[in-house]
Amino acid sequence: MSIGGTSTSGSVRRRFRVAMLGVASAAVIVAASSGIVGFTTESVRAQTTTTVAHNSDFERGYADLVARVQPAVVNVSVDKTEKVAQGSQTPFNDNPEMRRFFERFFGQPMPQQQQPREFREHGEGSGFIINKDGYIITNAHVAGDASKIEVVFQDGKTLPAKLVGIDEKTDLAVIKIDAGRPLPYVEWGDSGKVRVGDKILAVGNPFGLGGTVTSGIVSATGRELGAGPYDDFLQVDAAINRGNSGGPTFNLDGQVVGVNSIIYSPSGGNVGIGFAIASNLARQITTNLIEHGSVTRGWLGVGIQQVTPDLAQSMSLSEPQGAIVTSVEPNSPAAHAGLQTGDVIVSFNGAKIEKVRELTRAVADVDPGRTAPLEIKRNGKDETVSVDVGKMPSQKQVAANQPEQADQPRLGLSLATLTPDAKRQLSLPLETKGVLVEGVQPGSPAEDKGIQAGDVILRVGNEQVNSADQVIKLVRTARERGDKSVLLLVQREGAQLFAAIPFAVS
Repeated sequence: MSIGGTSTSGSVRRRFRVAMLGVASAAVIVAASSGIVGFTTESVRAQTTTTVAHNSDFERGYADLVARVQPAVVNVSVDKTEKVAQGSQTPFNDNPEMRRFFERFFGQPMPQQQQPREFREHGEGSGFIINKDGYIITNAHVAGDASKIEVVFQDGKTLPAKLVGIDEKTDLAVIKIDAGRPLPYVEWGDSGKVRVGDKILAVGNPFGLGGTVTSGIVSATGRELGAGPYDDFLQVDAAINRGNSGGPTFNLDGQVVGVNSIIYSPSGGNVGIGFAIASNLARQITTNLIEHGSVTRGWLGVGIQQVTPDLAQSMSLSEPQGAIVTSVEPNSPAAHAGLQTGDVIVSFNGAKIEKVRELTRAVADVDPGRTAPLEIKRNGKDETVSVDVGKMPSQKQVAANQPEQADQPRLGLSLATLTPDAKRQLSLPLETKGVLVEGVQPGSPAEDKGIQAGDVILRVGNEQVNSADQVIKLVRTARERGDKSVLLLVQREGAQLFAAIPFAVS
């Protein structure tokens, strides 16, 4: 997965590369297009909420619709600063005898590690104004870690922006500008009413060349890509490219039904498969960011895995539906409620659970402190338990709550032996070697990088692994060596992918 021109790991189940759409480059041309003069807040709002009587109104083009919405779409220009080490550090820098030998043999001093220097990267993305006070929605991978953010309007006017809040799990961010006047803005639409085949417009700033508009249709709704635990994407065929990140996808009423975020592409350019974060999810997240600066999610404290047909058969379940509990964290809401490894959650808070994603999102949507009923299947019997939903801990809290061991590296993985029975359940060849990921801790580095229960770890670094103890030893060795992350080769559903998992140290 490529984010703003850099590389990161993620769940990729197809041969195409997943690419975030922010543009990063040393020099980017920003072209100004039509201005916003003559549009008032009231007029833009009134016109964007006008209902279009029939699609035939657009047979001659989308000019009227574009004129209504484009003044609220902006370019988001960011600078990101990273410290990069200079020079080199040999294993013998601290050995006086080796330094003298090096200087005699090569006739020059041994190279020393220099002070790191700052490297500045410039990037471009898109955004849209969501209210007259200057709150702007964009992507987390556009605005995150930025040392400087500027917003460029259609008429070329530039204003500084500040980061209000960011939610990396959904790749959403809110920034704010102070224009000294009410601004034109657009309104949210209901992505739940979007149907496959509906016409849409994508507006943004691909490649930093100025505002562009493309049209297309919705190819799919409710897409789950493995980009995060709360995936909910509209798949569109409107041409979107790098730099469209954070830009809006509009329905024909001029309402935002998606936030452009990801493309599938073998080259990094548009091939007609793009993904926009569904507006119902984006609206909920960004409202929390505007009001609180962060997102508070409900938490159970369990590792979960999708019930597959093989698992359903082996557990005597009538249907391959629900989420099987693979681990229960000590002192978590799930532990206090009496949940056990092997329980299958089929309903939460009155909502039927068919897929793991449905449980993840349902729990996250519940306010911490509320009591919710859980319907489970345990040892072939139906039971109902009540759980007091907790607050999802941050990654730092997760690391701090681990058992105290000196400088013990934490990835957030629960590992198990890859037994012949597990191989059959996962439809793996019996000769497969590796270590089974039994559970992934919520908020952990492993979850952030897309590792899932049911994955099989084949290698740690360059070494093949066959036991959990071997994985633990190699991870500890990498940490003691000073590595910032550990590279895992993971197999999932017949495909292999690499993931660089950073350390969280308790």
